Amino acid sequence: MPKRTRVQEAPVEVETEQFDAVLYEVRGPAAWLTVNRPDQRNAINPEVIEGLLAGLERAGAEPAVRCVVLTGAGDRAFCAGADLSVVAPESGRVQEHERRGRMVDLLLALVKHPQPVVARVNGLALAGGFGLTLACDLVVAADDAKFGTPEIKLGLWPYMISALIHRSIPRKIALEMMLTGRRLSAEEAARWGMVNAIVPRFELDRRVDELVEELARMSPLILRLGKESFYRAQDMGFEQALAYLNSMLTVNLESEDVIEGVTAFFQRRVPEWKGR
Repeated sequence: MPKRTRVQEAPVEVETEQFDAVLYEVRGPAAWLTVNRPDQRNAINPEVIEGLLAGLERAGAEPAVRCVVLTGAGDRAFCAGADLSVVAPESGRVQEHERRGRMVDLLLALVKHPQPVVARVNGLALAGGFGLTLACDLVVAADDAKFGTPEIKLGLWPYMISALIHRSIPRKIALEMMLTGRRLSAEEAARWGMVNAIVPRFELDRRVDELVEELARMSPLILRLGKESFYRAQDMGFEQALAYLNSMLTVNLESEDVIEGVTAFFQRRVPEWKGR
């Protein structure tokens, strides 16, 4: 059973819950999901996947949560990929295939999450860990973070995260990473559009908090509708995308929040979003 504690850090109350290998915390308007395996460089195992899925589900159900922050414990790694100690089959082949499919469920849960998801990259983001950053909507990285797909050096290929790599990185850069296993610096990752902001390590939390506060000032309804439309339209044909986005604009215009937003603009005040 998850363990819950509640501590007071004036003026913000922080609620903490432990899902085995993942720590869930509500800090102000954000739910923080921390992969809590620092001695293993926050490597992904079944407990990490299930903990992240549980945390995402809980965050999506909490009205006070406006966005999610995903990070790793310690200062060495955001997530260094799969835990190689569990790569060897421990059960039947069909069961192992289905177990690996839970990583697909996790990547989809990040992309389809109703709230914006921010990756706080505090170190190595490799293999599946790199895939997690690409599945997040926004990425803030320490200036000494590293990104890469080292699977080729182990006789593997980053199959599942290739779907995200195709949609996030120019082809030649993506193939260089996957064919050679070369790690990219945070600066290189930002240059090729994988990272939104790079900051010195001591400023990482401040920059993440600033981004969280900025997102929290927006309508939660429109953030959800906009994020959903962005990802759904990306794989449509041009004409199909235009028709779909036109219909989404109609849905947006039916909301109370657009009326409030426009009214607040003309009255020169801060909008009071209703989320409907």
